[in-house]
Amino acid sequence: MRLTVFGATGGIGREIVRQALTAGHQVTAVVRDPARLTVTGEGLEVFRADVRDPQALRPAVAGRDAVLSGLGARNRADAARGLATELTRAVLRAVDAEGTRRLLVVSAAPVGPRAAGSPVMDRAVLAVIGAALKGVYTDLAAMEAELAASATDWTSVRPPRLLDRPLTGSYRTVIGGSPRSGRTIGRADVAHAMLGMIDDPATVKQGVGVAY
Repeated sequence: MRLTVFGATGGIGREIVRQALTAGHQVTAVVRDPARLTVTGEGLEVFRADVRDPQALRPAVAGRDAVLSGLGARNRADAARGLATELTRAVLRAVDAEGTRRLLVVSAAPVGPRAAGSPVMDRAVLAVIGAALKGVYTDLAAMEAELAASATDWTSVRPPRLLDRPLTGSYRTVIGGSPRSGRTIGRADVAHAMLGMIDDPATVKQGVGVAY
């Protein structure tokens, strides 16, 4: 497949690029600073652009089978000004202009509904995290609203707390919800899940919870 990856220098985006290249896909990695992209390999195209400019992004998404985004706020100040929403809106305009339909983005578990029958401790942990990172989740909720209003075949992938650990391939996904007692997941496994969802019609226009 021909894939475009936004946020390619971030933890999840970098893993998407690495795993996609290993699987033999053609990958266009959209970055602001190519020097920060540490992944190399046959089939990789590095595309330098300002992600806020939809017009500049159009060549990067034209003719692609899917676009995957790890874009998001890096801190609370970015979240407060709605960075995830702003950047995703630019991507949406670019893919709409080029007629590219498949789009998968990283969101977060607290944006979606709680898992049915979650233990009291799990609900308490989510409540504490949600209060501490309210601005981040408000931004992501607005981002998901932009997706829902778009004409794309979107999927919002909602992980809980992210870990730096090697790919395991052992995780759970729940379409429209969250895995019960799923508190953590590695960034490599989020990337793996996103790549696996590209051709899964059940995930189109859905939020998907993913966790261990």
